Amino acid sequence: MTVRHIGYYRSLLSRLACIAALAPCAAPLAAQGADSASAPLRLDRAGAISEALAHNPTLAIAREQVLQARARVTQGYALPEPSISADYLGATGAFRPHTGNETDLGIGITIPFPNKIILRGQAAKGDLGNFDAQYTLQRQLVAAQTAQAYDSLLVAIRHREDLLVAKQLAQDFVQKTQARFNAGTAAKLDVVKGQVDVAQAENDLIANERGIANARAGLNRLLGRVLGASIEPADTLGVPVIPTDFDRLERLAMTARPELQGLERQREGARAQEHLAQQYFLPDVTLGLSRNNIYGTDPTYTTSIGIDLPIFFWQHQNGEVAEAKHRQAELSASFRDVSAQVGQDLRNAYSTATVALRQVQFLANELVPSAEEQYKIASSSYALGGSSALEVIDAQRTLLDAKSQYTTALGALNDAVADLERATGAPLDSTPAEKSHD
Repeated sequence: MTVRHIGYYRSLLSRLACIAALAPCAAPLAAQGADSASAPLRLDRAGAISEALAHNPTLAIAREQVLQARARVTQGYALPEPSISADYLGATGAFRPHTGNETDLGIGITIPFPNKIILRGQAAKGDLGNFDAQYTLQRQLVAAQTAQAYDSLLVAIRHREDLLVAKQLAQDFVQKTQARFNAGTAAKLDVVKGQVDVAQAENDLIANERGIANARAGLNRLLGRVLGASIEPADTLGVPVIPTDFDRLERLAMTARPELQGLERQREGARAQEHLAQQYFLPDVTLGLSRNNIYGTDPTYTTSIGIDLPIFFWQHQNGEVAEAKHRQAELSASFRDVSAQVGQDLRNAYSTATVALRQVQFLANELVPSAEEQYKIASSSYALGGSSALEVIDAQRTLLDAKSQYTTALGALNDAVADLERATGAPLDSTPAEKSHD
């Protein structure tokens, strides 16, 4: 082995020694980085909605459509471009312009009637207003869907908490029954029934894991995140307030719903389109100027002007003018139909929300307390040797079912309120805007 090889191996050994010395320090840093990367995203309901409005892919599509409509407005107000022409006369070949005996250079432009440019821009603005309204509608839908997905996750987590309580009660019952069996005051069948109840609670917990995973994946999709990303809610299920003044909500919906606003913008654009069609008799003017250079003579100039002569007026009246009028009539009928749909949608959402609130109140005030009292009586009586094991298990299942119904009803109520806000088109505490009558 040469001296160079010995030096190489010594250098390699020293590097390995340095890496071994740094490994204990690097391990905690790597673990800390992994913990921060795997830490769940914790959001409240408002934060989840804000995150969805910022990153939801559906809204990105709607924003691009709005930008396209805004570009068409620029095209509507655009001025015509001038044209330049060059003619070579008398050439001996198609690609021999230098052999010609005359050269004509010209410039021309078509000037539309000024009011036509304004009306074309206004018609394009109608489409822009409609796309703006559709974007607002899409934002409201995403917000409502995110709130409902958030509530679904809360419901699944709360169901898990109820199932954990049920499992604990079942385990306590098994312990009491085993103690009575050892004392000779209970049958072995009671112990077996309790163990089956514990196994059923464990099986329900396993099934609940799938519900939580699906709820997280649905919320992550709306937030524009990886479906398997970890996320934890910071809010809990509560009882939201439902306004009692339905007439105010109805007035608010008729002024705030994006569908109606979009149709109103389309009607404005259709009116501008009809005015534009009615101006077919206002001709566009074409101006031209050319310089004529015949070799061997002094240059001359040619000025030209041209206009369209709309003598076949019935073609315009029965064509674009009639189309524009029928378009306005179509939009007016659509506005009346959508207004009725908005009213029906609001009434359905309000009815669903109020019924859900009554169900929550009944469950909270009547069913759940009664089930809890029944379980306490059955459990106490069983401890004293009065009730049977079957009665205790039945009371326990009744209590779990009542709590499960209450949790489900809470989720349905929160979903109904989110849908009611979507049907209103604005926050439920908003004041209706006064319509201006021209």
